[in-house]
Amino acid sequence: MTHSFALHVPDLDLDPEPLDAGRILSGTPEVSGKVIWESEDGRRIRGVWQITPGVVTDTEADELFVVLSGSATIEVEGGTAFTVGPGDMAVLRAGDRTTWTVHETLRKVYAITTPVEDS
Repeated sequence: MTHSFALHVPDLDLDPEPLDAGRILSGTPEVSGKVIWESEDGRRIRGVWQITPGVVTDTEADELFVVLSGSATIEVEGGTAFTVGPGDMAVLRAGDRTTWTVHETLRKVYAITTPVEDS
């Protein structure tokens, strides 16, 4: 990062992101997002992501996010389920297989970190 900055994200224009049809379990969810910053080595990514109502599956990255608007229930395979909404922070563990039931269009700010591979 060459400088510090601030960004108003609730109404930030996002770019459509393709969603693999095999991940959609119900509804017609659409995903959009924008990478705001990425480290030179690509291991750290900061951005904004949005999904419209529906049910989708995912395999997670090591991620911390804060929900700006909307709500969803996230079920972690073999683990727990939790519901997130505006102001909630969540942490997802890399490799977790999840099912997202999006109740209202959800917009989040996220930070993803990819671990260093052992050589």
